[in-house]
Amino acid sequence: MDTYSLFLLPGDGIGPEVMAETEKVIAALEGDGAARFRLERGLVGGCAYDAHGEAISDGDMAKAQAADAVLLGAVGGPKWDGVPYAKRPEAGLLRLRKEMALYANLRPAICYPALADASSLKREVVDGLDLMIVRELTGGVYFGEPKAITDLPGGGQRAVDTQVYDTHEIERIGRVAFELARKRSGRLCSSEKRNVMLSGVLWHRTITALGARDYADVALEHHLADALGMQLVRHPKRFDVIVTDNLFGDMLSDVAAMLTGSIGMLPSASLGDVDPRTGRRKALYEPVHGSAPDIAGHGLANPRAMIGSLGMAMRYTFDRGDLADRIEAAIAAVLAQGCRTADIAADGPSLPTAAMGDAVVAALRAA
Repeated sequence: MDTYSLFLLPGDGIGPEVMAETEKVIAALEGDGAARFRLERGLVGGCAYDAHGEAISDGDMAKAQAADAVLLGAVGGPKWDGVPYAKRPEAGLLRLRKEMALYANLRPAICYPALADASSLKREVVDGLDLMIVRELTGGVYFGEPKAITDLPGGGQRAVDTQVYDTHEIERIGRVAFELARKRSGRLCSSEKRNVMLSGVLWHRTITALGARDYADVALEHHLADALGMQLVRHPKRFDVIVTDNLFGDMLSDVAAMLTGSIGMLPSASLGDVDPRTGRRKALYEPVHGSAPDIAGHGLANPRAMIGSLGMAMRYTFDRGDLADRIEAAIAAVLAQGCRTADIAADGPSLPTAAMGDAVVAALRAA
């Protein structure tokens, strides 16, 4: 039996709480002989700054590079608002993405039937929703140069962020999206702002050419990003796979997350190129939600997204779709039984974080 190497970075806020529940699932999979894991743990975010004066140490960065996959909880919180910008908690996450070259962010939005009424939209709009947003993750305005705040001669300041993409960056994220679409429904939507941004013009031109050349079997459509945001709220089930840039992907995936009833429900994967040493893609898996420092330590966090991130690791890094399906089925079963954490309980009773994790483990073992 293969041994799967995971580097765990619980992070800040509710990160350690949801990671603890994910470790229960890992132990359950090991306990029934389904898989074997080698775990290491490190620090990232504010806790790493407190320990090392950096958002992630060089040693933990090396461990992340050496692992088959990284599982990350969440980073950040008001405690670190005053630290230097280059050492802020989010800098640890950005370093992981950049140095591991994790350019493809997969963010699914799935609405379980048991939670369709938890969405702010009508049940018929979201029931059965299953879409995937593929976000380019290492280019665009978050990494473009120049990036600066400068003083103006007459007083005041000017801030500059630069949106930069080249053909190679667009083509490689496009290939990930086209391949996913080919394995799903055969439909892909590409999104940018070509009406006002030259980077959008290049994005549209490159994705269109790639589709015509190598993916003629995939039906490709294009939407301006603002119009797509409206359509995601109006008729989200018309979409299956969406590919977009770093900035618009950040915003549109949060819109898609809330269609499901809670941002605490959704995992994500950040993938790079295949590692010639292992034959696997470099990968980091994390919940879509943040560190939620206001509820940290109170047992209110929903561990579903972190556990689902483990499921995505099983599917996309270890090619164990059977284990990914088991994890997803256990989550669905628990929700169908009426188990809820506070974020999805509405006015009904809720379970604390640890009890929700225990329920998922029980459903996993019962399957």
